[in-house]
Amino acid sequence: MSANPLRILLAEDDELFRLGLRIRLQQESNFEVVAEAEDGEMAVEMAKRLPIDIVVLDIGLPGIGGIEACRQLKQQHADLPILVLTSRTQASLVSRLVEAGAQGYCLKGIASETLILAIRSVAAGASWWDAAATTEIRAAFENQPTVIATNEASETYPVLQANPLTRREQEILALIVVGKSNQEIAGMLHITAGTVRVHVHAILNKLNVSDRTQATALAMQKKFIAKELYSDQGFQASDLQ
Repeated sequence: MSANPLRILLAEDDELFRLGLRIRLQQESNFEVVAEAEDGEMAVEMAKRLPIDIVVLDIGLPGIGGIEACRQLKQQHADLPILVLTSRTQASLVSRLVEAGAQGYCLKGIASETLILAIRSVAAGASWWDAAATTEIRAAFENQPTVIATNEASETYPVLQANPLTRREQEILALIVVGKSNQEIAGMLHITAGTVRVHVHAILNKLNVSDRTQATALAMQKKFIAKELYSDQGFQASDLQ
């Protein structure tokens, strides 16, 4: 049993669903639900007052809503992992979540074991995007000229006249987009985790952003990843040159 349990904030307005989720999560020996919020404002306030390791956030919250709550949480706690758990699947939702700073997205109704794995992964610093989210990301590259087309996004990210990323850097960023960790990327590309970290550092420097989430959002906005790096099964190692 872990001496330092994972402290979870549940932000969900459906009381019965929240109760069932809390009971299931607390069956894990190193999970501790330390706070619950039924609207966006409450979630932001709870995160100010309590030590939180991860937020499990519903998008359809009353008040300021889940996306704005996510944005405010990340503004106040830049390193706080946020996993979205929702029943909403509207087009463009995934890109809005990435722009707001979420590290993961799961649909309600997934197997509890999958949700547990998603929470552990996001809390550890990885991303987690389920199949529906990955499909939306690929569609964004294939069908939309601008995924994040807001004045805020234009002001947030630097103006880059051309794609500064090498083919290898695009391959690595494509894997980051679909939620792979450095270790997983290393295994898929047959390189070391240290080499992956070097490439990630170069990507952040070239895009003039501070973290992987911002790099993902900018890449989606500017279409910096070649479309052929995506397939129906996600990224394929056979695409490498």
